[in-house]
Amino acid sequence: MRRAAAAAASGALLAVAGLHAAWGAGRAWPFPDRAALADAVAGTAEVPGPAACFAVSAALAAASALVAGWPSGHPGVRRAGVGGAAAVLAGRGALGLAGRTALVAPGSVSARFTRLDRRVYSPACLALAGLAAVSAWPGGGQGRIAGRPQRAARPGSR
Repeated sequence: MRRAAAAAASGALLAVAGLHAAWGAGRAWPFPDRAALADAVAGTAEVPGPAACFAVSAALAAASALVAGWPSGHPGVRRAGVGGAAAVLAGRGALGLAGRTALVAPGSVSARFTRLDRRVYSPACLALAGLAAVSAWPGGGQGRIAGRPQRAARPGSR
């Protein structure tokens, strides 16, 4: 269960990181143009600047790595990082479902964004928060993918 949760959350976080990087580089995919992208994902007339897109991309990529089990030699650091990522995702999801995303993203007010936020983005954030939390649950192992059991050393081997 932990390994599947880690793989699902890590993969999804990495995919969303890639989207944010593409948007920072000027792409509009999967929307026809930057105006439609801005309306749907930011609720504003313009897409946030490259620095903001790349910062979000980097944070999501770091969260993906933590959820996947890195750094494997420092389980406390990993669990703390995953806990922080899960808390941020849960907070974002809760604010979106409550219709209060503008508290953390001022100006996110378009009707299209509000609808997508409540139906897609916020539930996705909550699902990712839950999967991330499961991946770091105590006893989840120290392997590169959370929950993978460690191999026991064979007698007489180093």
